[in-house]
Amino acid sequence: MDFPGTNCMMSTWKYKVVVMETSIDFNKIPSPCYVINEQRLRGNLELIKKVKEVAGVTILISLKAFSTWGIFPIFKEYGFGASASSANEARLAFEELGVKAHTYSPAYEERTFEQILKYSSHISFNSINQFQRFSPITHQNGISIGLRLNPEFSETSYAIYNPCSPGSRLGITADQLGEDLPLVVEGFHFHTLFEANSFALERLLTVIEKKLGHFLSKLKWVNLGGGHSITQKGYDVPHLIHILSDFKDKYGLELILEPGSAFTYQSGFLVSTILDIVENSGIKTAILDVSFTCHMPDCLEMPYKPVILGATDEQMGKPTYRMGGISCLAGDFMGNWSFENELKPGDKIIFDDMIHYTTVKTTMFNGVSHPSLGIWNETSGFQLTREFNYHDYKSRLS
Repeated sequence: MDFPGTNCMMSTWKYKVVVMETSIDFNKIPSPCYVINEQRLRGNLELIKKVKEVAGVTILISLKAFSTWGIFPIFKEYGFGASASSANEARLAFEELGVKAHTYSPAYEERTFEQILKYSSHISFNSINQFQRFSPITHQNGISIGLRLNPEFSETSYAIYNPCSPGSRLGITADQLGEDLPLVVEGFHFHTLFEANSFALERLLTVIEKKLGHFLSKLKWVNLGGGHSITQKGYDVPHLIHILSDFKDKYGLELILEPGSAFTYQSGFLVSTILDIVENSGIKTAILDVSFTCHMPDCLEMPYKPVILGATDEQMGKPTYRMGGISCLAGDFMGNWSFENELKPGDKIIFDDMIHYTTVKTTMFNGVSHPSLGIWNETSGFQLTREFNYHDYKSRLS
């Protein structure tokens, strides 16, 4: 996975993402269980590390996308920083990754800000009010101060993930910022992209230069947030390196990225088992030991239909099923998938790409237990890293 230098002819170089086949024996894995494929994970980490080194940028692990800290020893091998959105995430980054976090939150609370100061190297403020309230103590503690800006530009088609929609609560607009920048401000923080390619980032940088370019030479750093799908097939990595290097050199800045889902994209599965099959109005539903609302909430929120290994979209003439969750929520289902053979209770259903933005969003609604956690290595096989029980459920409340 060698990269050319940034001064070479980028257009002559091609990078190909190879999605590795898996040899996991899912029958040897407890159900339900989130399983990380170590080889796939390391492939992502290696690519992102190369981008960091060749472009000369800082890349942060975003704990809001993935905080399964039992896997952090692998991440630590690659030398990334961390981003946090709360005192708890900042503390986890410090304790389990060994780094102080770049922290941003829509608003900070007095009761937790002392911990945020303790575990952060950078703190970005979402509004002028928050900056005025918390920046004096932040500056006194030697922490780099940033402002979250809203460039009023986003290309996402999902309203729930658009931080730049009219009336957005996220970030300061150019009009609100005015013409003067407080001397203690060292950086700008942007987060406008969602599962975007490098050309969307290039367009964002153009907007930033147009609206805020007169500030850039006064800053030490610019954080370009997340939404960079670096590890997805077809992503133009050389183009990314080119635009990052040019922008960084033009303004003499440290550039920071938080790729989020790119770290664990296509790196694992959610293993489930069919408990029952019911039929109503000609629709067959396989009821699973997992739940969409509890364990795969983005499927319902966006919504999107996940990939099931060995299944296809609905095909006439093939056995076709909805997948139903184990919770009592009426809408806890998705469909339809077709299979080569009829399904039966006890069959495994394997949901692909269920690591980023899944484990961090799970609930125990209905008392449904959290799936176990584990890692698969092609040489050493499966290792169970965590199981959950009644005490985990009970301890959430009192």
